[in-house]
Amino acid sequence: MKGLRAGNIYRLIGAMLLAVLAGCSTIDAGHAPGLSKTDNWAVLPMANYTETPEAGKRAESIAQSVLQQDGFANLWQYPGDNDTDALLNGHPNAARAKALAWARKAGVRYALTGSVQEWRYKVGVDGEPVAGLTFDVIDVSTGKTVWSATGSRSGWSRSSLAGVGQTLIRQLLAPLAQR
Repeated sequence: MKGLRAGNIYRLIGAMLLAVLAGCSTIDAGHAPGLSKTDNWAVLPMANYTETPEAGKRAESIAQSVLQQDGFANLWQYPGDNDTDALLNGHPNAARAKALAWARKAGVRYALTGSVQEWRYKVGVDGEPVAGLTFDVIDVSTGKTVWSATGSRSGWSRSSLAGVGQTLIRQLLAPLAQR
């Protein structure tokens, strides 16, 4: 280590640490073409494809909070019954169609919806939290998906599942916040 200075060692350690932390999540998010924060937005029910009851509702709640913090001032939440636990209640398409009809009547321009694929603590000694989500932004007038993102994230054994989920949701919604 004769040729390495203290600053270079710290940079090397920092780079290695970033590489380790980057391995804890996978994010695939599309470019958000011309989606405005000032339009009317709604958070619609999220399908729950996990064994964790109400994981979709948890993701919705966090997503709504993140969007509001990011400046989405005209943000509505679907007021209806959002029983979208696929394992308990069958396929969530009927609930999504009902929520989309409500959004049209309410004058909403864009709707955030999606699904939760994983929301649990891993089984084992460490019990690490893991979350996996997909988000879609739907142009309510046409029903077409105009943006989507999917990702997964795991935390350390002392991390909370809500914290891991919040970090993942913030990362997934980041392209929308940059508008």
